[in-house]
Amino acid sequence: MIAKALRLATLALSLSILPSGLAIAGQYDQQFRQFLASAVVPAARQAGVSQSTLDRELRGLTPDTSLPGLVGPGGKGAPPKVNFQAEFRSPARYFRNSQFNALVPGGRRLMQKHASTLQMIETRYGVPKRIILAIWARESGYGGAKIPHDAVRVLATRAFMGQRADFFKGELIAALQILQNGDVSRKTLRSSWGGAMGQPQFLPSSFLKYAVDFDGDGRRNIWTSEVDTMASIANYLAKHGWVNGRDWGYEVRLPNTVSCTREGPDNRQPISKFVAEGVTRVSGRPFPNHEINQPGNILLPAGRYGPAFIATENFYVIKEYNESDTYALFVGHLADRYGSNKSFMGDWKPMKDTTRGAVRNLQLRLEGDGHDVGGADGLIGFKTRRSIGVDQEKNGFFATCWVG
Repeated sequence: MIAKALRLATLALSLSILPSGLAIAGQYDQQFRQFLASAVVPAARQAGVSQSTLDRELRGLTPDTSLPGLVGPGGKGAPPKVNFQAEFRSPARYFRNSQFNALVPGGRRLMQKHASTLQMIETRYGVPKRIILAIWARESGYGGAKIPHDAVRVLATRAFMGQRADFFKGELIAALQILQNGDVSRKTLRSSWGGAMGQPQFLPSSFLKYAVDFDGDGRRNIWTSEVDTMASIANYLAKHGWVNGRDWGYEVRLPNTVSCTREGPDNRQPISKFVAEGVTRVSGRPFPNHEINQPGNILLPAGRYGPAFIATENFYVIKEYNESDTYALFVGHLADRYGSNKSFMGDWKPMKDTTRGAVRNLQLRLEGDGHDVGGADGLIGFKTRRSIGVDQEKNGFFATCWVG
C-alpha cells in the first residue's frame, strides 16, 4: 500500500510539471491533475497499462475546456439545455445531390485503385465494397477530412468534466492501451472533438475490438493506411451482424392502402407480402429472387413527405455505426450511386417548419396518450413517426406520419 501511494504521489508530481510553453495554469488544471492521479491511473494500471506509458502520455496534460458539451469537473455542472429554438429541418437536407456528386468520383477511383484488395476484404468479411467505401466517405471524406484533436486530451477532458464521465474514462484507458500496444504514435493518435479516431472514426474501444491489420505491416493503422481503414470498417459491420448476400434496402412506391404506421424493423415481414399488397420498386424491376422471400420492413424517413423504402436487416447494421436513419440511408444511397449516379426517384415534399422543442412537446403529448415514441428527445425516429400516424388516423385524418 505504501509503495502504491508513493507511485501515485510521484505521478501526481510529474503531472504537475507543465511544458515550458504553458506558463499560466488553467482554471481546472490542479483538479484535472488530481483526477488523473486518483481516478485514471489506478484504473489504467488495473487494465494493464504500464507506469512508463502513463508517465509518458499523461505528463503535462491539461484539459481542453474549449470542447463543446462540457458541464464541469465531476460532471456536476448544469447540463446543456435542449435547444428549443433550433429550427427543425427535414431529412432532405442530408441528401443534396451536390454532396453525392462530390463523393461518387472519389469512391469510383478508390474502387479501381484497390480493386483486388477490396475483393479480398469483401470475401473475408462478406460486406460489399460499395458499403465500405460509402461509410469511409461519410466519416472522413475518404480520409481527406481534418482530424484536428489530440485524442488523449479530448478523452481525458470529457472523462473529467463531460456528461458521460465513466464512459469517457473507459475510452481514455482504451486509448492508453492502444499507445502501449504500439499501433500508433501519440502524434498520430488524432480524433474529433468527440473522441472518434482516424479515417473510420472509431472510438478507442471500437479500435481495440474491430480494427485490423490487413496490409500486413504489423500495425492496425486507421489513420494513414487506406487498406487497414477499409478492412476495419468491414470487420466492424461483420461483427455487428451484416447478412452476407443481402442489400441494405430498395426505394419503393408505397400505395396509400399501406399505412405509414406500419413502419419499423419490429414490423418486418417477407418482402413478397409487401409485393402482394401493391408495393413496387421505383425502378420498375422486380425484387431480386434471393430477396423476395427474405424479411424487410417499411422505412419512411420523412413519413409520406419523402421517398419510401423497404429496408433489410443490413440497414440496421449500418445504424450500428451511427444510430441515425438519415446516416444509414445516406450510406446506402451513396453506395448505390457508385454504380449509377442517380438521385432518389421519390420527392422530398415541402414540409411545415417546426422546432426541436415543438417536436419534443408533441412527443410528450403522444407519450401521455400511451404511445411509444422512443423517447422525448425532439428527434423524429420511426417510433415517433408511426405514433404521429396512429394519432392522425384516430382523429380521422389520412396518416402522413410527420409533423404538421
